[in-house]
Amino acid sequence: MADQHEIPDGFVLARTTAVFDNDTVPAGLLRAHRVADGVWARLVVHTGTVGFVFEDTADEPIELVAEQAIVIPPARLHHVELSGPATFAVESHRPDDVDGEVGEGNESSGLD
Repeated sequence: MADQHEIPDGFVLARTTAVFDNDTVPAGLLRAHRVADGVWARLVVHTGTVGFVFEDTADEPIELVAEQAIVIPPARLHHVELSGPATFAVESHRPDDVDGEVGEGNESSGLD
């Protein structure tokens, strides 16, 4: 099994969101949500600082700065925190042998 810093082998990039900033970040990303079953995600910070919290370790927030990323396993509750100007995007990765099961917008409960 991959550690929290790597997408597992056999997964490919399926989609990347638009680049979000403090004004365009979907509200769902700022509250507890999860990545869909069978999908791994990677949050990539472009500019500024983004706080990231896994709900099961909420007392250990992670601070990500420009050009840093964090891998998010399926179904693990988490949320994003923005305290200053920042931009970031979220990549969705699916198994290489799965075709079409993850539709756009269905990768995360936070993108609603």
